Amino acid sequence: MSQRYRATNAALRDRSALLGVTPPASGRSSPYSSANPEPFGHRYVDDLEGQNDEALEGLAAKVKLLKDITVGIGNEVRESTVQLSQMNDAFAETSGILAGTFRRMNNMAQRQGCRWLWYILFLVLVFWFFIVVWWFRR
Repeated sequence: MSQRYRATNAALRDRSALLGVTPPASGRSSPYSSANPEPFGHRYVDDLEGQNDEALEGLAAKVKLLKDITVGIGNEVRESTVQLSQMNDAFAETSGILAGTFRRMNNMAQRQGCRWLWYILFLVLVFWFFIVVWWFRR
């Protein structure tokens, strides 16, 4: 019984006996059918070369797309860096202006005593009054 099993197993492993000789799949259909295809013939090599050319074209397109994306990312990073640098300079300048304004206001407050607090309170009340009137008249 083991001999019969080995003989059957060997026959199952022989693909040409099971399927016959089949040409390799090229991914393309051909109007010409050959009764006896040669796997290492000129046509087989041409099919493989055509498949390689198609694959190379696809890969070249993908590489070009990736290159365009990376160049775009690089440009965006450079532009963002310039904008951030400009914003940093603007914030530093604004910080200097505000620091000077608060220093002058504190000097004024020290010279006038407590009177400036009443002026600020009066301005806040007037501003609040105008907002309330505007809110109810809408």
